[in-house]
Amino acid sequence: MNTLQKVGKFAGDTFALWVLVAAGFAIWLPENFTWLGNYITPLLGIVMFGMGMTIKLTDFKLILQHPKGVAIGVVSQFVVMPLLAFGLAKLFALPPEIAVGVILVGCCPGGTSSNVMTYLAKGNTALSVTITSVTTLLAPIMTPALIYLLASEWLPVSFSAMFLSVVKVVLVPIVLGILAQLIFKPLVEKSVAILPTVSVIAIVLIVAAVVSGSRDRILETGLVIFAIVILHNGLGYLFGYLIGKLFKLEYADKKAVSIEVGMQNSGLGANLAMAHFDPVSAVPSAIFSFWHNISGPIIATYWSSRASRKNKDNNQTDIPEVVEA
Repeated sequence: MNTLQKVGKFAGDTFALWVLVAAGFAIWLPENFTWLGNYITPLLGIVMFGMGMTIKLTDFKLILQHPKGVAIGVVSQFVVMPLLAFGLAKLFALPPEIAVGVILVGCCPGGTSSNVMTYLAKGNTALSVTITSVTTLLAPIMTPALIYLLASEWLPVSFSAMFLSVVKVVLVPIVLGILAQLIFKPLVEKSVAILPTVSVIAIVLIVAAVVSGSRDRILETGLVIFAIVILHNGLGYLFGYLIGKLFKLEYADKKAVSIEVGMQNSGLGANLAMAHFDPVSAVPSAIFSFWHNISGPIIATYWSSRASRKNKDNNQTDIPEVVEA
């Protein structure tokens, strides 16, 4: 079990590297990866099934214990990133397929890697897990509704078709994962250690599928999309933190909300793009998957080092700090 945990930690720590390697090979030898496009839905289903296996009913106790932080995080997730995506699409006058792709990833729920980043940042990990779980369970309604509202200006959007897609690739696997956890508890507890590795492999394969299928368009517009993804992700962190500050959340809670808002379930965005739009619409999600696994550790390391310095200063002076970090 320790070996599996070490492998899982290594896979998580080097996630961005594997995504970059997969994307590089998919651009270099696209014909070897295009067949993966047929398996994006089951691959994402595997990731969501694993998430269901880790969701605990106790995660939702925080809704009753600290409803303010959960409500702010959930509402921010479904307001900040979709509006930022819409604004960036307008500001840069993006082509319809790419505009829809940016909006798609903005309308997705939080990604599970946000929980790890919050933990590393010494934020409120319990709050992060609860926000991720709630936004994911709300995704079958919220994600199609937001995409319909914001993206219909560029391309036709079918709310019902997208609703069924999100139910199929998110809700059903999560429910099955929760049931597996309840029925086969001992077996699930033993297999949880390998879930990070499985999730990394699945997302890496999804990225390879998306990149290989849109290679030529990526080479034409890759830098523009990359710049927009960096802006989208960075502004998400910033606005998430500022909203937490506005509502006077604790420092650890502000960090959790910031990371939750900034990091997206980009695998879902890629799946919806491939299923309902031009394959190039999946490119922003693929790049987001790579980038937020670089920016996340950077911001987590920064906040962690600040927390360590603050604790060290407090231990040395034994005087409580009066200025907010």
